[in-house]
Amino acid sequence: MTQKVLVIEDEPTLARLLSYNLTQEGYDTTVIDHGAEGLQVAMQRSFDLIILDIMLPGMNGFEILSRLRQSGNVTPVVVLTARNAEEEVVQGLKRGADDYITKPFGVAELLARVSAVLRRTSSEEGKMTESNDKVITAGDLSIFPERYEVVLNGDSIPLRPKEFEVLLYLVQRPGMVITRDDLMNVVWGFDYIGGQRTVDVHVSSLRKKLELGQQSVQIESIRGVGYKLVMPKKLGTSK
Repeated sequence: MTQKVLVIEDEPTLARLLSYNLTQEGYDTTVIDHGAEGLQVAMQRSFDLIILDIMLPGMNGFEILSRLRQSGNVTPVVVLTARNAEEEVVQGLKRGADDYITKPFGVAELLARVSAVLRRTSSEEGKMTESNDKVITAGDLSIFPERYEVVLNGDSIPLRPKEFEVLLYLVQRPGMVITRDDLMNVVWGFDYIGGQRTVDVHVSSLRKKLELGQQSVQIESIRGVGYKLVMPKKLGTSK
């Protein structure tokens, strides 16, 4: 599906530049040159991203951003700020902007930032939709993906975010051997520059926290490969 971008920018040359390049990149682009009208369009129609100038006639970008967030609109916003205007950047981020671009900027930078914000927010929305506050039960554990919370026998276990993500990935693949590379790529990302020792440290810490449960899952080491999550045996069963 084509992603929709709203550009609220009153400077004609810049507006045309943004519209042309975003359209060439495959985005469905709408351009509005007035603040109040831009807010109205943003509230009435659905967009995947808003590019918002700060200095606008009728209503400035800060006010537009504040009203959007106060209304519950969570559409990602990239603000356009003037050179050396640190205060604009700070104000934009405080009011809920997802990123900013300082004028003047190159087309390549603009497209890269737009792509990065869309990729990041799409990933976050995907995780939220996937989990949707469901509960995953494994032995004594109750795992809440949306809340990053693990409960063991009624008590919450304090896991660091990456520990939680490692556990969730393993729990969703019980009995499967997961390589360190797989965990590294899924949890830390393909561009993570740390070594596999990071995975081992997190798994080790996770094991200690899971040992508190009599029927908790266990994480077995597969020498030279990675790890496997083993579900607890049911009471009354033999080996």
